[in-house]
Amino acid sequence: MPDYKPPQNKPNQPSTQPEENSPPARTPIGKIVGAFGLRGQLKIEPLTSFLSRFEKGETVFLDGNKHKIQSSQIHKGRPLIKLAGIDTMTHAEQQQWKILEAEGEVELNEDEFLVEDLIGLKVVTVEGETLGTVEDIEDYPAHEVILVSGIRIPFIEQFVEEINFDEETITVRLIYGMKPGEE
Repeated sequence: MPDYKPPQNKPNQPSTQPEENSPPARTPIGKIVGAFGLRGQLKIEPLTSFLSRFEKGETVFLDGNKHKIQSSQIHKGRPLIKLAGIDTMTHAEQQQWKILEAEGEVELNEDEFLVEDLIGLKVVTVEGETLGTVEDIEDYPAHEVILVSGIRIPFIEQFVEEINFDEETITVRLIYGMKPGEE
């Protein structure tokens, strides 16, 4: 995940306490993208910048069930974990595409936000042209990419001018050739 944090305007949001008798909040932290080895290790695509959530001894939730991480390593740039209760390759393969969650919400600094906070924001150019809304944020080795109306905009300082959560907009600077039909 990049260290770049574009200029933004995010209101201070009051913390919401869960109602009594409601389950504690959980945060998605990773997607299981495959099985590894005969003992049921899981290849993870992180959905968080906090890779410490995948360390040995941490607790995660899969299908609402609590699992302890028995071992953890980075393999080909991704966390590779072994969860208690998943002991065979067959069992691990059955978990593919499921989401791992951690208990509690992520505590963010004032200048930080979750990727999911960007989905649905309106994207406009510095010239004032509306491009559409953020459909997805794709994670590439060099940096994330904003997907809006078929346009992939690198999530880096040269292209993202401002994120304004009050106005629910992201202001971007495009270069010639980024929009479909420009050649």
